[in-house]
Amino acid sequence: MIAIIDYGAGNIKSLQFALARLNIDSCLTTDKQTIENCKAIILPGVGAFKDAMEAINDLNLGPVLKEEAGKGKPILGICLGMQLFYEASFEDGQWTGIGLLEGNVSRIDSSVKVPHIGWNTITKHGDSPLLNNISSNAYVYFVHSYAVNTYQQNSLIASTNYGGTIPAIVQQDNIIGMQFHPEKSGAVGLQLLQNFGEMIS
Repeated sequence: MIAIIDYGAGNIKSLQFALARLNIDSCLTTDKQTIENCKAIILPGVGAFKDAMEAINDLNLGPVLKEEAGKGKPILGICLGMQLFYEASFEDGQWTGIGLLEGNVSRIDSSVKVPHIGWNTITKHGDSPLLNNISSNAYVYFVHSYAVNTYQQNSLIASTNYGGTIPAIVQQDNIIGMQFHPEKSGAVGLQLLQNFGEMIS
């Protein structure tokens, strides 16, 4: 069972539907015990970094997510959820993130149209099992105005080019982030979610 964190900032129904198509059980929750009892966690997210962190802090979810990630439980952040894993965001100010990953988030380069909405190819880096059966230059669907700007280079397993290199998928052991929406990315997105499901013991 995967715990999908339902803190009011995610396109949750389409994500649940995608997991169900893969026969992966999931539940919507913010309950600490339920999260602890699940074998993996997904933190979705759309909207503003500040608002999302306020909701997470109000629910006291940050310490729970850090504790479970520290136990080695697979945890996936999607879009804004990935950004929340980092230490800080400079979206309309400076805001502290959950701090699961080192680095920060800033606005996409102004030389390109913002927000970045649509299909873009991703370039693979390394050979993570998360990329099994994902072809080079696969297309995925992005919707975002901000992106991870500083990060540990060895955590980058896929990137896209949009006004420069943008981390598309990061992985540090059991902690994974996808800047795009796998649940909206057709067969490629389903394969990525299936690969994540196969990480769950």
